Amino acid sequence: MQFEAEKSFFTSTLVLLIGVVCILLFMGILIHRTVLRPLNALNDAVTSSKQTGVFTMPQIVLASEIRFLATTFDTVLKKLQTHNQLKSEITQRKQVEAELRESEASEKQKSRELEQTLQELRHTQMQLVQSEKMSSLGQLVAGVAHEINNPVNFIHGNLHHASQYTQDLLDLLRLYQEYNPAPTVAIQTVTEEIDLEFLREDLPKLLVSMQVGADRIREIVKSLRSFSRLDEAEVKDVDIHEGIDSTLMILHNRLKSKSDYPAIQVVKDYGDLPRIECYAGQLNQVFMNILSNAIDALDEQNQQRSPAEVMDRPSIISLQTRVVGTDSVEIQVADNGPGIPEAVQKRLFDPFFTTKAVGKGTGMGMSISHQIITERHKGKLECHSSPPQGAAFVIRIPIRQTY
Repeated sequence: MQFEAEKSFFTSTLVLLIGVVCILLFMGILIHRTVLRPLNALNDAVTSSKQTGVFTMPQIVLASEIRFLATTFDTVLKKLQTHNQLKSEITQRKQVEAELRESEASEKQKSRELEQTLQELRHTQMQLVQSEKMSSLGQLVAGVAHEINNPVNFIHGNLHHASQYTQDLLDLLRLYQEYNPAPTVAIQTVTEEIDLEFLREDLPKLLVSMQVGADRIREIVKSLRSFSRLDEAEVKDVDIHEGIDSTLMILHNRLKSKSDYPAIQVVKDYGDLPRIECYAGQLNQVFMNILSNAIDALDEQNQQRSPAEVMDRPSIISLQTRVVGTDSVEIQVADNGPGIPEAVQKRLFDPFFTTKAVGKGTGMGMSISHQIITERHKGKLECHSSPPQGAAFVIRIPIRQTY
């Protein structure tokens, strides 16, 4: 009885174990088919997608959580690919934009360089034209001065003798009248016709007037000859005051009084300057440009004032020279015109900059003057102005040029 019970227990246990094994085997096969194989297939598909960039859904993945996972991964991968594609496109666009900006900056730089080159070419061209004009003017003035100088010297030299001869004749006439107080009727008639007494008084005055005129012409010729050094290219020792005075002589017609306005007064305060080593003609050109601009400013101001206002506050150009230190001289040209605004002062020496009406200025005068002083003479040219208190141009150049 006990044996039967043990046998039955053993049989039941064996059956139970076999059942458990079968169940476990079935569950293992089921897990392998439904979980492990799909996961391995999904893993292979994911690994393949890393290389190809394309995710292919495995056929053995059934509608389950694993398929949901695979579908989710496929969706994420596609979104990631879309994101990467967009990121790549954005990067490419940024690169293209950067290249475009770089190209645009390069083109702008080339455009600025080209504009600057054209500006320099125009500046150089205007300088050459201006230099050629001034050289031609210098040659013309020198030729005219030479042609005028010879006959003027002839007239000037003979006027002294003419005055002496005239005085001798007048003395003889006086003696003749003293010793022959009763002339003949014919002599008396001619004496009355020519008004002898008036001739005796006016003839010396006439000769003096001719002498003054001849001296004036000689001064003009001297100024022309001094100014005609514009075509000289060599450095020479010159008298600065002579250059300024010759320029004023050339501009005399613009300084003198007009129909409604008095003359522009020129006040000189010349210091004791040594002879300066410089390019005389070019320095005269600077004086001409600065003085011409001062006259233009004063004329423009006078046109806006009544004659009475001009009389109360006449137009004045002040010229002052002095030695600075031991190696430089300073020339200041000041006027009591309307002055120069600060914005204009900043561009005053720029090429082609002018505030004058079209056709009245090229904008090169002050630019060339600045270059002559700073580059040719190693000096300084400055403008000081506080409108409406007039303007002052200060030139400072070394007494001796260094090479």
